[in-house]
Amino acid sequence: MACVLFKKIRAPVFFHSYKILSQKRTQFQLLSLFSLSIGNIHANPNEESVPSFSSRLLSKTHLVPVNLEKSSPCGRNPCGEIISSNKTITSYVRSGDLDSALQFFNGMAVKTTVTWNSILTGYSKRPGKVTQARELFDKIPQPDTVSYNIMLSCYIHNHDIDIAWDFFLLIPIKDIASWNTMISGYARKGMMAKAHELFFEMPEKNSVSWSAMISGYVECGNLDSALELFKAAPVKSVVAWTAVITGYMKFGLVELAEKLFWEMKVKNLVTWNAMIAGYIDNCRAEDGLKLFKVMLGFCIRPNPSSLSSVLLGCSQLSALQLGRQVHQLVCKFSICDDTTASTSLISMYCKCGDLEDAWKLFLETPGKDVVTWNAMISGCAQHGEGEKALHLFEKMRVDGIKPDWVTFIAVLLACSHAGLVDLGKRLFDSMVRDYGVDAKPDHYTCLVDLLGRAGKLIEAVDLIKKMPFNPHSAIFGTLLGACRIHKNLEVAEFAAKNLLKLDPTSAACYVQLANVYAAMKRWDNVSGIRRSMKDNKVIKTPGYSWVEVKSVVHQFRSGDRMHPELASIYEKLRELEKKMKLAGYVPDLDFALHDVEGELKEQLLLSHSEKLAIAFGLMKVPLGTPIRVFKNLRVCGDCHHATKYISAIENREIIVRDTTRFHHFKDGICSCKDYW
Repeated sequence: MACVLFKKIRAPVFFHSYKILSQKRTQFQLLSLFSLSIGNIHANPNEESVPSFSSRLLSKTHLVPVNLEKSSPCGRNPCGEIISSNKTITSYVRSGDLDSALQFFNGMAVKTTVTWNSILTGYSKRPGKVTQARELFDKIPQPDTVSYNIMLSCYIHNHDIDIAWDFFLLIPIKDIASWNTMISGYARKGMMAKAHELFFEMPEKNSVSWSAMISGYVECGNLDSALELFKAAPVKSVVAWTAVITGYMKFGLVELAEKLFWEMKVKNLVTWNAMIAGYIDNCRAEDGLKLFKVMLGFCIRPNPSSLSSVLLGCSQLSALQLGRQVHQLVCKFSICDDTTASTSLISMYCKCGDLEDAWKLFLETPGKDVVTWNAMISGCAQHGEGEKALHLFEKMRVDGIKPDWVTFIAVLLACSHAGLVDLGKRLFDSMVRDYGVDAKPDHYTCLVDLLGRAGKLIEAVDLIKKMPFNPHSAIFGTLLGACRIHKNLEVAEFAAKNLLKLDPTSAACYVQLANVYAAMKRWDNVSGIRRSMKDNKVIKTPGYSWVEVKSVVHQFRSGDRMHPELASIYEKLRELEKKMKLAGYVPDLDFALHDVEGELKEQLLLSHSEKLAIAFGLMKVPLGTPIRVFKNLRVCGDCHHATKYISAIENREIIVRDTTRFHHFKDGICSCKDYW
């Protein structure tokens, strides 16, 4: 047995769609998978399994021959043959080959209730086959309780909950499985009042009954009721424990989830996945990846769901090297053809700044679904490849994949970053008209961003006023950011006023408005903003950047005084500054938000976190390898300007990701074409 181990790293995690990790996590060490030959890892032998109807048929259903006058006595047609035939049908059904199962079924001279139940199971597993399933059920000469339960399950799987209830009432002898199937159906539909009523009516309960109720309450967000039942349950199954852990994570009660997890005597893969995903969802990716290491240490084989969560954690941490190693795990476990795993890998590569590898993987992925296309289109948009993103959108439609609301966010984002205003507006209009996709607040945010970046601020304000629902804070934040670019104080104050009504503690609002005032040299207003922030106890998120070198993440704050190689970094920056000025670089002092002398402003700009990270990358990242820098805030205009010069002077490709997009700097040019 060879297990995968991790080396520690520390660093805060930022990505624009995720919460900010605790400021106490100032450094982190991440994970080096130095062994990937995991031949003996297997699924947890303690994993709780729920037997399917077909697996219980032989043990729970008596044999009832059909067409007895045509059948031979048991001596001439041995019962063993019937059992063997039933197993053959079950095998076809489990593999999804219903046609072969039917052909074999129709060729049988003697059919038992088990035989009918086996083929009925095949129909019940096929969405949209409920009519055929009922026709088959009605032909069963002597249906037993299992027959009724399979048909009941078929109605529920086809979302016919009312018909399922009517059918449930017709079952002559209801066993525990009958009640559990009906309760689970109501729970999945979120109809917990009906599920609760049935639960207390049923004459006998087992662990599945309790688990169905607990899981149902967790799913619909009623954690209190779930906990009440969990405490009352005489036998707590792995499913029940896992459901409560999921509930704790869903409500951000991470410590309680941890406590419950380690109290469990028996855990299955779903339990481990719930904890890992819970960490990731609560912006504790480092903890999630550490737990993944522990899971591998117990030789539990991960599934696509496990690896998807881990890859999402890599994206949050911008840990490209670790993501590559997880990619090797995906190949080791022979799930490269799994669409979920491939899509997660594509998303990880995009979010970690490697669009080229994401594109290669996208081309190799079989059976692409809408999520796969969305991941690649979004990646292209984020990296400034607007035309490529829109080409993919057209190809997606040609291939018969119907776009969803996420697709349109991606294409509107692509139009926004590429400055394609008219096309973006047409796509927005066609979304409802041609594709039946309802416009959500996020679509309006993209459209406001599109208009704002193009300087059409009045049109953006008119759009906000005409929206069919109340604008959320992101819309006004987007408008305010555009005002800073175009130095429109009137619209900026309108956006800031509305944003503060929705979120009085928004540090970004104060900072953006201060940026507008500073750009217009209104330093008294900048000072007033600072006083207002202090009076309202609003704390500005400190800006910092990080760069990964040999699987270790190095973090820098503006004006950093903590990094052990700081002297060499500043020496490198001063050397770069001289070369840049000789090449024509002039510092943009509007981005130093302090009313101080020009020379001091230049020093403040030189110590911005992204410049420190870039200088360190130039020192440590091998030639020929892109330098990838990640920033928790929007890259400032002066740093953007300076990085173009640095890429040309040093002949290096520099990729910077901020909260808005990726910037690919090469030969003095940025992929955003100075439009961000």
